[in-house]
Amino acid sequence: MVVLLAFAFLSGLITVLSPCILPVLPIVLSGSVGGGKARPFGVLAGFVASFTVFTLALSAIVQAIGIPADALRIVAIVLLVAFGVVMLVPELGRWFETATAWIANRGARPGRTRRPDAGAAGTPRPSGFWKGVPVGVSLGLVWTPCVGPIMASVVSLALTQRVDGGAVFITLAYTLGTSLPMLAIMLGGRALLNRVPALTRNTASIQKGFGVVMILVGVAIGFGWDRQFQAAVLRALPNYGTGLTAIEEAAPVRSALKQRTSEGGSMSALTAAGSVFKGAPDAVLQKGALGDYGQAPAIVTTGTWFNIGDLGTAPLTMESFVGKVVIVDFWTYSCVNCVRTLPYLRAWYDTYRDRGLVIIGVHTPEFEFEKSAANVGRAIRDLGVNWPVVQDNDYAQWTAYGNRYWPAHYFIDAKGQVRYFHFGEGDYDVGERVIQALLKEAGAEARGIVSKPAPQLTARTAETYLGYERAQGFTSATFPVPNVAAGYEPARLPGNGEWNLRGRWTIAGQFVVPERAGVLELGFNAKNVFLVIEPQEVGGKIEVRVDGKVSADTADVKGGRLETAESRLYQLVGLAKPGQHVLRLEVTGTLRLFAFTFG
Repeated sequence: MVVLLAFAFLSGLITVLSPCILPVLPIVLSGSVGGGKARPFGVLAGFVASFTVFTLALSAIVQAIGIPADALRIVAIVLLVAFGVVMLVPELGRWFETATAWIANRGARPGRTRRPDAGAAGTPRPSGFWKGVPVGVSLGLVWTPCVGPIMASVVSLALTQRVDGGAVFITLAYTLGTSLPMLAIMLGGRALLNRVPALTRNTASIQKGFGVVMILVGVAIGFGWDRQFQAAVLRALPNYGTGLTAIEEAAPVRSALKQRTSEGGSMSALTAAGSVFKGAPDAVLQKGALGDYGQAPAIVTTGTWFNIGDLGTAPLTMESFVGKVVIVDFWTYSCVNCVRTLPYLRAWYDTYRDRGLVIIGVHTPEFEFEKSAANVGRAIRDLGVNWPVVQDNDYAQWTAYGNRYWPAHYFIDAKGQVRYFHFGEGDYDVGERVIQALLKEAGAEARGIVSKPAPQLTARTAETYLGYERAQGFTSATFPVPNVAAGYEPARLPGNGEWNLRGRWTIAGQFVVPERAGVLELGFNAKNVFLVIEPQEVGGKIEVRVDGKVSADTADVKGGRLETAESRLYQLVGLAKPGQHVLRLEVTGTLRLFAFTFG
């Protein structure tokens, strides 16, 4: 943890040089003018509190209030513009001073008031500290640095609402590191104003100038122009900022992150489930060898249930399955690896449920549209899932098991103990022998193997995500602009695992979407290609070509055309044998494209 704290602090020190930060530096500079000597410290206090709280708790706040995630950012933009107006209009500035004076004096100890600095109207002027706090709070909300793996690990915990003490200290270390260069900028600007007579005589005009700049920055952030500015800087200076997060790739950091992730999984399981589940060890299991990994976590998710049948009423509990063998299956319906396991789970369930086997599917979504109960219910019907499934949109069950994989299968005996687990596809005959062994322990007869051999996986292309949060292999000539429609052209023909765009596209965190129409090319080495698609309007379609030729028919593509009607995984390519090829998708309509998988 000491290593992570030190590198988080160092990362914070240099983050002010990040290209992601350049557009908001004028906000920092505005702390140099007006408000007294304490104003920079007020800006820093507001920034530290705001950035720390919203980094760690934004997901929980959004869910509790029921507002869009961007709403708080919009509030910050409004505050920035409003504060710019206050700096620009003297009358509003005096009103703001009166308000902050009242706050400052309310914060004083009983029996004391802060030293007044009477204005023309006899109104006490507040310490500049309180005038800086609103600016700092706004800055913390719009501060989106190019973070490296240390802060990324904290953000991922926050998204699943599994923030621990380590995450808090890492965030504080990063924020305090960031605060030092910010303070230097503000104090340096103030010293310059005080030492240059020409600037001192024109302080009021400079303050109004910064008011205009604050308004312009707020408007620019609101329209996404800050991201376009960032992209322009990186196009002009492609290597600028590339080394800023490289320090976090050091071996001690990677080792500390791995240890923290491993410990975090086990601790979260113990805390969330209130049980003695030990979690899955890092060591590879001997195939089929039963162990004892502690009591299975309780079913703690509160999501919608499907296919309960005669097992009881929702919500089901682990206590109700005492005497039965249980498989807890973590999956999500657009994950092709999960989908390929379903026929085997179905064969097990149909064969052994009368002998005491229960399967509980835990649907933990990877993408936002997978949180829809209607989408999940439709997928369950389409995929032939006939065992109970519960939605785990808040990752509560995922956290209880300290799970990190799709798919993941936990085998639980008749006493409620976790005895075996398997991550990913394959080894179905081994899994079935585990089921039989656990059923025999419970006194049930089980023999024979119904699991057919798993198909040979020949794909040599890794799963390819398209959103900027996890994208790799992007080869367009234009540097990607996050969350803003921009024009793209391919730099070259994509190689294996590479992809590019042509036309106007928006690259969002999880997906890419054309403005009206666009082309995506992908290099792959596989037999089958699948793509997760979410249509945003009726009538969207994709023309599918492989090496310039119309793609052969698949379950979803007919005559080289794919017409989308629902949010799910689609099979785009089905070749006779695997090989190196280039896929070309001509997309028409507002279709969100998330991730490619291969087989």
